[in-house]
Amino acid sequence: MVNITVNGQDHQCKSVTLLPDLLTQLKMNPKLVAIEYNGEILHRQFWPQTQIQAGDALEVVTIVGGG
Repeated sequence: MVNITVNGQDHQCKSVTLLPDLLTQLKMNPKLVAIEYNGEILHRQFWPQTQIQAGDALEVVTIVGGG
């Protein structure tokens, strides 16, 4: 297990967790979020190959529609 930070809170996940799998574990819909990964916006095209590492910090923002 590795320790990471998601939206300012400590979390643990398996050391071989890919980003889409982490979102599923956190019960977040990958289609409705944007992610800042270690201080940088992570484009959706890179999510499938992004493996979570110990000490990673993610900010996950939910996209809200409206007008």
